[in-house]
Amino acid sequence: MLYLFAISIVGVLMYLCYRWFFKRKLAFNTDLTETQKQLLENNVHYFTKLSAEEKIRFSKAVALFLSEIKIKAFSCTVTDVDELLIGSSAIIPVFGFPSWNYINLKEVYIFPDAFNTKMEYVGWRNNRNILGIVGGGRLKNKMVLSQKALRHGFENKSDKNNTAIHEFVHLIDMTDGNVDGLPQSIIDKPYILPWFDFIHKKMEHIDDGKSDINPYGATSKIEFFAVASEYFFERPKLLKRKHPKLYKKLALFFNQDRG
Repeated sequence: MLYLFAISIVGVLMYLCYRWFFKRKLAFNTDLTETQKQLLENNVHYFTKLSAEEKIRFSKAVALFLSEIKIKAFSCTVTDVDELLIGSSAIIPVFGFPSWNYINLKEVYIFPDAFNTKMEYVGWRNNRNILGIVGGGRLKNKMVLSQKALRHGFENKSDKNNTAIHEFVHLIDMTDGNVDGLPQSIIDKPYILPWFDFIHKKMEHIDDGKSDINPYGATSKIEFFAVASEYFFERPKLLKRKHPKLYKKLALFFNQDRG
C-alpha cells in the first residue's frame, strides 16, 4: 500500500513538472506584439542598443516574464508601457543568462507614488519615502514599486538610477538564500573575498565624497551591489570611464559588456 502511495506521489510530481515545462515552453514561443516592440523602442534605451537578434530574444523574454508574473495596481492604472517597463527591468540584469527564472517572485504591486513600511501610499506625514521593496515575510515572492519611480527610471537617461532594476537585482541577490551583496548564483566562489574587499574600498570613497556613485550605496554591501548595478545598466560608458575596475567586475558578473 505504501509502495503504491509513493508511486502515485512520484506520478503527480512528474505530471506537475511536465505541465510547468510544457507551459513555459509554449510561453517562450510567444512574443510581444509589433506594437509592444515599438513601445520598447520608444521607452527602453537599453533595448534600442541591442542587435536585431538580441532584440528578438529580449522581447520573447519580456513576454515570458509578463505571462508568468501577476501585476496588480492600487489606486492607479497600469498601462501597457508600465507593464513593459516592469518586464524590461526584470530582463535587463539577467539578459546574459537566457534560461534565468525568477523563482522568488510571483506578484508585482504598483502604488502610484512613494510608500512607507506600512504600505501606506497616500498622505503627507507618514514617512512615505520608499520607492521599491522586495523581501521575506509578508513580502515573500512579492515586489512593490512606485509607479512614479518606475517611469522616472526610464524617462531620465542621465541620472544613473533605476528603481525597478535596483529591486530586481535584490531578487537576484536573494536566489542563493543570502541577501549579502554577493549573488553566488552568478558569481563563482573565487571572486567572493576580492569582491567584498573591493566593495569596502568603494563604499569608503562614497563616504569621503570622492565618488559619483549614489550615496545610498554606502549604507551596506547589499545596497552597493544594487546601486552599482543601476549605474552599470543606465550609464555603462560613464561607469567604464570613471570606474573601470567596477565596470569590469559587473560585466563579468552579469555576463554583459555594454560599454
